Amino acid sequence: MKAKAKIKWTLDALMTIALFFLMGYQFWGETVHEWIGAGMFVLFIAHQVCNLNWYKSLFRGRYTPIRILQCMINILTLVAMLALMYSGITMSRHVFAFLPIQGGMALARRLHILGSYWGYVLMSLHLGLHWGMILNVDAKKHISQRKYQVVGFIVGLLTAAYGVYVFINRNFLTYMFLRSEFVFLDYEEPKLLFFLDYLALLGLCIFIAHYIAKLVRKAGT
Repeated sequence: MKAKAKIKWTLDALMTIALFFLMGYQFWGETVHEWIGAGMFVLFIAHQVCNLNWYKSLFRGRYTPIRILQCMINILTLVAMLALMYSGITMSRHVFAFLPIQGGMALARRLHILGSYWGYVLMSLHLGLHWGMILNVDAKKHISQRKYQVVGFIVGLLTAAYGVYVFINRNFLTYMFLRSEFVFLDYEEPKLLFFLDYLALLGLCIFIAHYIAKLVRKAGT
């Protein structure tokens, strides 16, 4: 993996981890939540700088099915992140409290819910689209690549199956389509269970994006 690609993937991974912790607001409280959000903002800016060439190439070249899929996920992720950044700054009571922002709290609250849940799913899908590159790097370290792929598929499938349960049980569709403007937070929930659930959901999205990308590439050849 080239150095620039490593940096891009690292930024993607760090942003996903940051969002992972941001989803656990009930464990850290408002101040920590805002500081992690501010860190996410810095990572987001760095990510955009590293991908300036992608923006420049948007109107160049042929749009293959896989390129269309990648663009759709990238643009939707960008929209979700912008919604999160705007709403987070608007609602801030600590990190960005010095800004002379008045009003707009109701809209910001809605955008924050939408940005959080759509953002988590979309960033996970975004990682999944690049998962093949990561697997290829790791596979070189294994003697039997075929065996490695089979084991990886089984683990991924089992993780994805549990991820489906998490997606339903944690009412993701309710919040992604704003059927409720109030997110239920279980302050008594064990942290380990919460993080295992969100890891499984991350795995589900990576699994879906990775194999859909493989099918799209095959169909486009």
